[in-house]
Amino acid sequence: MVNVVDNNLYNNELADLISSITSKNRIIMASNRGPVEFQVNQEGNLQARRGSGAIVTAFSQLLQEFEFSWVANAMGDGDRRALDAFENRAIPSPLPSQKGHVRFVVTPRRTYHKFYNIICNPLLWFLQHNMWSSPYTPNVDSTVTDAWTNGYVMVNEAIAASVLDEIKLDSNGNSKENIVIVQDYHMYLVSEIVRKNSPDSFIYHYVHIPWPDVRSWQLIPEFMRESIFRSLCSNDLVGFQSERDVYNFLDSCRTFIKDAVINYDDKSVKTNKHVTFAKVYPLSINLNEVRNIAKAPRATEFSEKISGYLRDHNIVRVDRTEPNKNITRGFRAYGKMLERHPELRERVVFLAFLVPSRTHVKQYERYQDEINNIVDNINKTYGNPEWVPIRVFSENNYAQAMAGLKVYDTLLVNPLVDGTNLVTKEGPVVNDKNGVIVLSETSSTFDELQDGVLSVSPADIEGTEQALYRSVTMSLSERQDRSKALLDIIEKNDVDAWLRIQFTDIKNIFER
Repeated sequence: MVNVVDNNLYNNELADLISSITSKNRIIMASNRGPVEFQVNQEGNLQARRGSGAIVTAFSQLLQEFEFSWVANAMGDGDRRALDAFENRAIPSPLPSQKGHVRFVVTPRRTYHKFYNIICNPLLWFLQHNMWSSPYTPNVDSTVTDAWTNGYVMVNEAIAASVLDEIKLDSNGNSKENIVIVQDYHMYLVSEIVRKNSPDSFIYHYVHIPWPDVRSWQLIPEFMRESIFRSLCSNDLVGFQSERDVYNFLDSCRTFIKDAVINYDDKSVKTNKHVTFAKVYPLSINLNEVRNIAKAPRATEFSEKISGYLRDHNIVRVDRTEPNKNITRGFRAYGKMLERHPELRERVVFLAFLVPSRTHVKQYERYQDEINNIVDNINKTYGNPEWVPIRVFSENNYAQAMAGLKVYDTLLVNPLVDGTNLVTKEGPVVNDKNGVIVLSETSSTFDELQDGVLSVSPADIEGTEQALYRSVTMSLSERQDRSKALLDIIEKNDVDAWLRIQFTDIKNIFER
């Protein structure tokens, strides 16, 4: 029996909590992408739409009910034109679903390129996902050090300056304190700058991606990692996706910050009399929003489109085409299952919904080629005119992915390492078939969902093949038990619970 959570109770508790905080404090968000994006339509006019990304989605309900200030990089010509129209001032969100305003930060395109395409991706992203092949990469040469100084540092300084502008604006004749929430790996240096100029502000940095161990951080120069760790220890609170990430962070602070005092009991770092708490807040989903998208006409349209490909057992994966997602090993395991169990041929199909990612990065381009080669080989080896073993849908189409999640009998999620993997939570919420999840132990959601999944080691092709076969042959009663267990966990830990826990900690730490 699934214990259905009273989400209205959670909503009321959350609303009361945020109201109590915002009555005394202003909330200022800082991230690479903002909550609203402006585009230029065919007539040359500006059109606004909700910003993309998991964090905007996660905060969408709060944005409807509470005033906010949000600082973000201008993403394109539309954002720049909107900024010009408001004479470089903060822009009130024109969306009816959002209160508050966004303050866009514009840096020279070359500066942003160095910031995003050299330091953020690939240097930090690869480092934090353990994707570098250390005998060969990374190579921190003059190009990279220049990109750090004249890209990453400059963009972080510009974001911090705009945050401080918001603080000064809010402080004029206002007795409220400021809570600054900084998002992810793009903004590691912001907190220290804000702390130096606004020492009484509460600052919280939320990290979406994995936090690697000490040896990984030792790949990059001391001046880079010291800047990162010193800045993060300027926060009052740092949030991570897993306990493993928290302990890696504490160990790294102990190693890289000579005067740091680490308390593993309360998970804190003390530097120069300032205490930074490190806590776990696994990102979750808005249950109602996900279910509504899955039931919407576009998702229904795609359900009809893919219905002709379905077989007795449907294996599905939904991923960005990134090397850390481990897509090729998943296909190899599936091919091995077809080789060992010919009776399954034509009875199963693998539907892969893959979103092209960072196609300008050569490592990603090579990985896409590897995926194509493996798919072609399996389809040629085992397929026939009536049956294609693997169907790939290569496009950024969330409604189509939702259609796939509704019909999986097995959902394969086998990343080498990841941060916010929401597919493992969206799947059980919309699935109609008591689907089973095969999940690698290194996924960010494994600790939370392990009681309801079939676990695999991401490099273990043999073990993944066995898990796939077990899922295909599993009894209905076991499938039902596992599906209900997952749904129970996800409903108890939805996005409202995620927000409530964070803001409770913010309030308690701030009021100490």
